[in-house]
Amino acid sequence: MKAPLLAGAVALMAVPAVADDAACPSRITVVGRAATAQAPDFAEIAVGIEAKGASASAALDAASKAAASVSTLAREANVPAADIGTAAVTLRPATRTVARPGGGMTEEPDGYVASNAVRLRLGDMTRLGDLLARMVQGGANRIDGITFGLRDPDGVTAKLQVEATRDARAKAAALAEAAGAKLGRLCTLSVLGAEPTPPYPMGMRALTAAAPKARPVPVEAGAIESAASVTAVYALEP
Repeated sequence: MKAPLLAGAVALMAVPAVADDAACPSRITVVGRAATAQAPDFAEIAVGIEAKGASASAALDAASKAAASVSTLAREANVPAADIGTAAVTLRPATRTVARPGGGMTEEPDGYVASNAVRLRLGDMTRLGDLLARMVQGGANRIDGITFGLRDPDGVTAKLQVEATRDARAKAAALAEAAGAKLGRLCTLSVLGAEPTPPYPMGMRALTAAAPKARPVPVEAGAIESAASVTAVYALEP
């Protein structure tokens, strides 16, 4: 499965970091900013299956069968194969607490517990709630979080950096005019693209049992906020 496309901080020095005192004897430093908020274009969910069995193979087989059902439902919902993947498979011994005849408690072996987590990415979020409900009916008993993101976060950041640079120049020009000077050459430009802030992630939720007729799960995607800022140094001319 493809790794989530999440934007990271991008630092770029467009011109030398230190202004040339000879070229810029009088200068002005400004900070330009730009921001946007837009709906995410994909949701990533981790759907888990936990099964218990008398033997390791029985527990693992039960979890695998339910995981296969979840993957089939995802494909039926037109989720591309590249956006469906196994996130984790675990198998562990189970125990149960037993009271001793003479008092006290003890832990005794009680079969095995296996889990299989399927991670998938869905572009059409209007279908997310219905898909989650169908997966629970198909055997899933855990929803281990939902996150939202942008498929091209770098493109969003690049546009904001350009807007922030224009904002810096406009501010510098206005201040130069107010000071009775003319805006000269660009001395330095430092660009820092901020990481997009996703909507508040939905937390881990355990489902103990699937309802016979599960209703669509209400899911609100919210908006992803992105921002960029630049520091620009311009020369001032008389």
